[in-house]
Amino acid sequence: MISFSLTRFSQLTAALVTFCILAADSTLLLAQHDGARDSVQQIALGKFEKVDQILEKKKPFAGEAESAFVKLLQSAAQDDVAKATEYGKQAVELGIPPERLVVGPRTLLGRLPENSELNRWVSEQVSTKLVHGPMVGSVTDHSASIWLRTLGDAKVDVTCIETGQKLSSMTSKKSDWTTVLTFDNLPSAAECHYVVHIDGKQCATSSFRTYPIHGTGGQFSVGFGGGAGFVPEWERMWDTILDYKPHAFLMMGDNVYIDQPQQSLTQRYCYYRRQSRPEWQRFTSQTSMYSIWDDHDFGTNDCIPGPEIEVPTWKRSVWEIYKQNWVNPSYGGGSEQPGCWYDFHIGDVHFLMLDGRYYRDLKGGSMLGPVQKTWLLKTLKESSATFKVIASPVPFTVGIKKGSRDPWDGFPEERAEIFDWIQTQRIEGVFLVAADRHRTDLRVNPRPDAYDLYEFESSRLTNHHTHSVVQTDGLIWGYNETCSFALMTFDTDQTDPIVKFQCIDIDGKVHHTFVLKHSQLKFK
Repeated sequence: MISFSLTRFSQLTAALVTFCILAADSTLLLAQHDGARDSVQQIALGKFEKVDQILEKKKPFAGEAESAFVKLLQSAAQDDVAKATEYGKQAVELGIPPERLVVGPRTLLGRLPENSELNRWVSEQVSTKLVHGPMVGSVTDHSASIWLRTLGDAKVDVTCIETGQKLSSMTSKKSDWTTVLTFDNLPSAAECHYVVHIDGKQCATSSFRTYPIHGTGGQFSVGFGGGAGFVPEWERMWDTILDYKPHAFLMMGDNVYIDQPQQSLTQRYCYYRRQSRPEWQRFTSQTSMYSIWDDHDFGTNDCIPGPEIEVPTWKRSVWEIYKQNWVNPSYGGGSEQPGCWYDFHIGDVHFLMLDGRYYRDLKGGSMLGPVQKTWLLKTLKESSATFKVIASPVPFTVGIKKGSRDPWDGFPEERAEIFDWIQTQRIEGVFLVAADRHRTDLRVNPRPDAYDLYEFESSRLTNHHTHSVVQTDGLIWGYNETCSFALMTFDTDQTDPIVKFQCIDIDGKVHHTFVLKHSQLKFK
């Protein structure tokens, strides 16, 4: 009887979540609106008649070129080759890279006859077999990974100039024509240059920096942010961040706004259009990238999918597509325990990246789920790093989103368990970073019997939507006038190691600075 009840409860939960996603078109249109994304959602549902209506009604935040590309998808989905040709050419004339007319989403563009006028025309325009990337990630003091996507089946060679190491791989449909190649035996704290060849032709050159030796002190910077809605005029943000030359950048959730977990078409579309931007390609080819997801790139607005691995059924497929589009060191507990949590080190700083969605269970009182929570507590206890940075897709601070249970306010017992663990185990050097709120702010959470927990939050990388600065008791400063990102500059060689927090806007102007000393994160 107990087993039957739990099964029945899981079925009812899945049905409720599915209903919330599909009950009304308005559900699909929550959050960071842009007419192009919203139209692709309708194409995925076969509601072609709504595309023109949406594009005409909404300000096209994604731009006229993207609107033409969406009409190409609409025409391809209806096997209208003549209109597809018209809109495809228009999209390229307005600035869409011609490679996008091949790469995708291929489920729709592949419907066009191979010998169609559009396909012949596109083949004449395409000049490279590299369509997305290269993107650097998973850097350590001796290794680094390179991610990329090719136009079709291809042989990929990536060579490190300094070491002469050459890596090779084949891309195929199975991985959506992506591959990840990992260099090893690299020098620490060094600049390494690499060259990408596809089918023997040089397609890209760039460089990255390896980290200081694990466990040693050093000086380096790490940027982070969330809320990266697609607004072409603000894609220059990636160049602004690159100008600051951070060693690494943390994409903290709402990295793309999909809001349609049951449709791979919309998921791939939202990833592809960002990956095709030259600003993004310049930034990610030189900066070690790390990501976690939040509601809009995992499910729908404020989604609570429940504790089961396979319920709702779309969870695993969303995870698989996510993995194909990032270059993280690992992804939760792997296929047996999917997710996006993991940790990594830069010198003597330890970063713990949390998954706040896959196992979120409001009734059970857990955002993380038992496996991830056990991992978090164990990893914190065993860490000997000078600073331990807990990175959450949503803020910990009480009252950060008044009346909402979407941040950690919805899981007060689990939040208290984590904070109490830091206290009882006397784990020093911990501070918090988070995203979700569309602004950049710094707050402090007083702890009467322990050191105060500082929380640095930033989530308006490229969003047009803004949240006001909430006046909590621990607010130090907040900024929401335009797009911004957070920068942390560490110096752990000092007698009293420090991390400097800065709020920087899309034009590169520093609005706020705060220096946090390690001595402020110690027990008395």
